Amino acid sequence: MPKKTLKQLAAGKVSIFKIKNRKGYAAVCDKNLTEGRTPVQAFFRMIKAVKRQGFALTGKAPRAK
Repeated sequence: MPKKTLKQLAAGKVSIFKIKNRKGYAAVCDKNLTEGRTPVQAFFRMIKAVKRQGFALTGKAPRAK
């Protein structure tokens, strides 16, 4: 089975923010929402989420707002 090529998606499209009334951070990108204890963990979970839709995130994790 041939490998599927992933479409490139810039890391700047990901928004990371602190979740109120909870411990941790959330990342939102292209109708996906992920959570993690740190901003970097939330970003890496987002990489897996968008990969399921056929996209590949490129670049570093953006700063949390």
